Amino acid sequence: MTDTSVLLEDADTKEITRPQAHIIKSDAEAIEVAKRVAAEISKEAGIRDAERRLPRAELDLFSQSGLWGITVPKEYGGAFVSNTTLAEVIAIISEADPSIGQIPQNHLYMVEGIRLDGSEFQKQFFFALVLQGVRFGNAFSEIGTKSVSDVQTRIKPTEGGYLLSGKKFYSSGALLADWVPVVAKNEHDDTIVAFVKKGAKGLTIIDDWSSFGQRTTASGTTILEEIFVPTEYVLPHHLAFDRPTTMGPIAQIIQAGVDTGIARAGLRDTIQFVRNHTRPWIDTDLEHGYEDPLTIKDIGDTQIRVHATDALLKRAGEFIDIAQQNPNEETVAAASIAVAEAKVLSTETALHAGSKLFELAGTRSTLAQFNLDRHWRNARTHTLHDPVRWKYYAVGNYALNGVNPPRHPWI
Repeated sequence: MTDTSVLLEDADTKEITRPQAHIIKSDAEAIEVAKRVAAEISKEAGIRDAERRLPRAELDLFSQSGLWGITVPKEYGGAFVSNTTLAEVIAIISEADPSIGQIPQNHLYMVEGIRLDGSEFQKQFFFALVLQGVRFGNAFSEIGTKSVSDVQTRIKPTEGGYLLSGKKFYSSGALLADWVPVVAKNEHDDTIVAFVKKGAKGLTIIDDWSSFGQRTTASGTTILEEIFVPTEYVLPHHLAFDRPTTMGPIAQIIQAGVDTGIARAGLRDTIQFVRNHTRPWIDTDLEHGYEDPLTIKDIGDTQIRVHATDALLKRAGEFIDIAQQNPNEETVAAASIAVAEAKVLSTETALHAGSKLFELAGTRSTLAQFNLDRHWRNARTHTLHDPVRWKYYAVGNYALNGVNPPRHPWI
């Protein structure tokens, strides 16, 4: 690795270089940069969705902007922005293109994992890579197992490290990543994360993501065949849940940020279409569709929901900040519940905004040329990651019975 560029491999395993990433120094700068990046990536978001075109250039812009390094601790050269800022950055990017907004979710999750439980070598090594613009993908979830926490991928000791084998799905971002963190179980049945460099012998990533929503997240299948992983690249991830930490709330607030961005985009395009295209109903003598009092009422309702979602997202970030500064059973539980509340409302608001768009905009808005159905499709697909019915249960049990939520990545 040079001082001015990051040596990487593309999907065809040809060596390329990207300019070294900018290093963001403050919360205010992170928000400013996010708005600039969003303005660029929004330009062809609808076309990329319609064509299932992976956002290669757009992702380079995003990661090299420095936004993928904003949670690196200050002592390792990062800004370690507040979690309110983190969530807002994700929401800003996701309003422009939620597929791109989702891609760094597991990257940022692993930055927190390294902060919490990484060795000093791992912190220095991986944080330096992150600040240079290196991207982590993920190979976490599996398909066809008993539950999402049932991990069949295994890592077994060998001379100098481990051999890693298994098969993953939902590997968001892995296809366009530089390193692929893999969740596996070790010989003691503890959950670990093995960091596998792109191009490693035995690593195959297949672009077979066929969902109707979040079409360009570079998700799909990851196959791991006896991959050698050096000992220093294995993180004892189970430790993050053996004690109260912000690991779960960090994972979830990023998800809520994506849904918040989708909700904003749905409302934005509803207003734009109604203002420019929608006709008034025949039982009025109005000149324009945007003068319809029932339409105005429903726009107001959706706007209130979006603003409420924004407020809960900000509040959740503040609770995580407190828990990071003083992690214990009480602060971490409160953070998990605050994020669960934001996740519930962001889910419902994103779905509401994506559906209400067509009701208010009218039949013309369903034409393929506008591709406005992507908002609902993206919301419906992304919000399936963590079912909100269990968020309601966690919030209610906490409020009514004083029962803390479980410690895992889904709450």
